[in-house]
Amino acid sequence: MASISLGPGPARRDVLTRRIRLFVAATIAYNVVEAVVAMTAGALASSTALIGFGLDSVIEVSSAAAVAWQFSARDQAVRDGREQRTLRIIALSFFALALYVAVNAVRALTGTGEAGHSVPGIVLAGLSLAIMPFLSAAQRRAGRELGSASAVADSKQTLLCTYLSAVLLVGLLANLLLGWSWADPIAALVIAGIAVKEGRDAWQGESCCAPTPSVASASAATAAAAAPAATATATAPATDGSACGCCHA
Repeated sequence: MASISLGPGPARRDVLTRRIRLFVAATIAYNVVEAVVAMTAGALASSTALIGFGLDSVIEVSSAAAVAWQFSARDQAVRDGREQRTLRIIALSFFALALYVAVNAVRALTGTGEAGHSVPGIVLAGLSLAIMPFLSAAQRRAGRELGSASAVADSKQTLLCTYLSAVLLVGLLANLLLGWSWADPIAALVIAGIAVKEGRDAWQGESCCAPTPSVASASAATAAAAAPAATATATAPATDGSACGCCHA
């Protein structure tokens, strides 16, 4: 006998929606501060990687703002209708970041200037490396349970901040301790590569985590009818993101 999950009930969905709003607000607040500090420190040190990290913070704010817009709607149908547009905004944000960082990293490697040392950048990278994983994991859990591909994609945007923080920290420390100024643009290129991957995943993922209206309706009808024959033969498409991996990456 096949079992069809109807997902969380209305009360649980409300709780998860409030949690996602809270996580998104925290992400926006932190990244506004992070962007200001990173781009200021990057400009002072002529650090392409640090400026790119600050721009990622700006883009992460735009991504989180898109999710906040989606979840600002009280009606579930309206939120579901905004899902694909939100995912596209997130994906385009990743691509914009990758293009900017890659171009400036190549310019730095071809000799248009060397990056200076940046202790504030090192401190910022370490702080983000400590904070971002927890915020990302909490939002991802809520997004998966709720079945929201956009919330999961945004949590991956936040997780990318962790990867970027690690790459940035290595690049800045290599420049500071070993005098490897080329480590900064190399770190920036790694950041660009990660951004392209995550942008592609967000673009392809679309709303694979969210149950489609037809599936939800069929599930409800099956549960209401409680017909053994129909239950035995019904085969519902996977709605947990397993088909495209957006909820399990």
